[in-house]
Amino acid sequence: MSSGVVGIDIGSSLLRAVEIDDASKERPTVLRAHEVPLPEGSVKRGEVLEVHTVASAFKRLWAAGGFRSKNVALGIGGQSVIVRDLAVPRMPLPQIRESLPFQVQDLLPVPVNDAVLDYYPISEGQAESGPIVNGLLIAAFKQAVSSNVTAATMAGLTPISMDLLPFAMTRMHSLSSPTNGFAVHMSIGANTTSIVIAQGAVPLFVRIVPAGGDDATRSLMTRLNVPREKAEALKRELGLTSPGATDEERRAVEVIHESTSELLTAVRNTLAYFAGVRSGVTFEHLSVAGGATRMKGFANALAESTRISVVPVNPLAGVTVSRALRGKTNDERIQEWITAIGLAMGSAS
Repeated sequence: MSSGVVGIDIGSSLLRAVEIDDASKERPTVLRAHEVPLPEGSVKRGEVLEVHTVASAFKRLWAAGGFRSKNVALGIGGQSVIVRDLAVPRMPLPQIRESLPFQVQDLLPVPVNDAVLDYYPISEGQAESGPIVNGLLIAAFKQAVSSNVTAATMAGLTPISMDLLPFAMTRMHSLSSPTNGFAVHMSIGANTTSIVIAQGAVPLFVRIVPAGGDDATRSLMTRLNVPREKAEALKRELGLTSPGATDEERRAVEVIHESTSELLTAVRNTLAYFAGVRSGVTFEHLSVAGGATRMKGFANALAESTRISVVPVNPLAGVTVSRALRGKTNDERIQEWITAIGLAMGSAS
């Protein structure tokens, strides 16, 4: 039986997969990678809405990508997940997980029975009531988890793990820019942005913001009355730096700045909140990945807004790429594999 595992990044418009040879190795090898488009509306904010459609896409992906393993590592994120700080009485982790349904109903916007609960311990402490564990409560909407798993199993695949997408991101970012101090890790998707504050490689705080790289595209399409392809081209070519040479370009630059400011403000407010509830926090760097990072001037705007050094992510910090695959791809494409690689590597945890 193959020891390989395929990490699958289910986006709003693309199904992306990366196969590594052995997730338990110190430095796994990326063997195969491929992506296929998804019909509009079949997936929204990370949740599979049309199970049969996505299952068919999985089959196309396996046929076109030549994946050998059918063991898959899935992720859940977007607005289908809630992450909260939670301190619980100190006990073994299995007992903490068993106790969660009785402790967290007031923290959730849905009934406990409609959520899949997990707990990520961070540290131990002492409270008036006795020893405690400080950590993160993770609550995923059961319907979102079930639909993602069902789409994979209908395609003949075997889900072996389900990870929080921000954790998969942090796994890769921490390998790329290791530090023992506080760091901020961001992944900008089409409709949502994951922000994780970590100390070393340990996630301490997670926020999922309902804003992403597609906001500027949609605003350009609406306000300039242009098709998506034209809006994407304007966004890439003008970004946050060009003043624009024509009336259309000047209007486009104004729209891009306005639509991007919401995300920049959300990031700045998130960091201010974290620094406000913890004393002595100094962020060493902010690592960012996602399609929006290719927009001219975005990294500089992010650094200026947060006053933190912004660094790119090296997706190969913890893996190697097979020679055969290296000849078929480029660095920009490899950047797009970050989440899928992180999911595959996390399957060994």
